Amino acid sequence: MELLVGLSVVLLFAHVLLQGMAATRELGSAWNAGPRDGDRRPTGVLAGRAERASANFRETYPAFVALSLALLVAGRGDGLGLAGAWVWFAFRLAYIPLYLAGIAYIRSLAWTGAAIGLALMFAALLF
Repeated sequence: MELLVGLSVVLLFAHVLLQGMAATRELGSAWNAGPRDGDRRPTGVLAGRAERASANFRETYPAFVALSLALLVAGRGDGLGLAGAWVWFAFRLAYIPLYLAGIAYIRSLAWTGAAIGLALMFAALLF
């Protein structure tokens, strides 16, 4: 479980880097390195998708961290809880290229798979 918590942080930074790289590609490094004052924001498709994928990740990430910590404290960081964490991680990893490529429905299935992973983690706390 500890490994997955660490890997989830790497995944968080991957989202941040992808979002930043897409914005920099569109608006240039001077914009990215500057204070970003004003209303200028990336408007391109890829930058928008990277931003939304990152926001979506950050919406469910606190639940993953909370469930992981609860499982570790409860001494249940193996079995069903660990399997759920791997399911969550694998589907969140798959979600990134699916979202960036604009692949509908399958992307939603990846989100659902990640949610199932969280549900498995929660079930491991209950039983």
